[in-house]
Amino acid sequence: MNTIGNYAPDFEIPGIDQKVYHLGSYRRQLKAIAVVFMSDTTEVNQYLERLKQIQTDFEGQKFTIIAIDSNYSPEPIAESMKVMQQYAQAKQLNFPYLRDSTQDVAKAFKAQVLPTVYLLDNEAVIRYQGRIDDGAESVQQVNHHYLRDSLAAMLGGQRIDRNYVDPVGAEINWRPQ
Repeated sequence: MNTIGNYAPDFEIPGIDQKVYHLGSYRRQLKAIAVVFMSDTTEVNQYLERLKQIQTDFEGQKFTIIAIDSNYSPEPIAESMKVMQQYAQAKQLNFPYLRDSTQDVAKAFKAQVLPTVYLLDNEAVIRYQGRIDDGAESVQQVNHHYLRDSLAAMLGGQRIDRNYVDPVGAEINWRPQ
């Protein structure tokens, strides 16, 4: 579902570092935020090195990635956070990793697939939505760097040429009704 031009829903959820993250406080400090819905799935793991490199390449330009795991887990939040902490440490994540245990944030963003990126400006308006790039299997296969190019254009005050690309990956594991 394309949400380009809409305001991103605000959220206040816990991170694996035991801090509470509030989107509103980030947008006042930064020029751009990439909210990435992800988890420890194969589809996401294929992109992790590229996400970490984007964070490294752009963080000096008032940018950050905020990763959110919204997958349903029957275990208590403390247990799922422990698993997320181990994953983040093993993968050496260089950006915040948050837990959306109620799945309210994913629903508010209308996220369906992991990974899905929402690139926000400093007013929290969604300027790009979709894939990280078009080479899930390997960086050598990448022809289009959707997130990187959109971020560079936005930070450079230019128009984002392709602001929506259907995400591909694993469906979010929703809580049973």
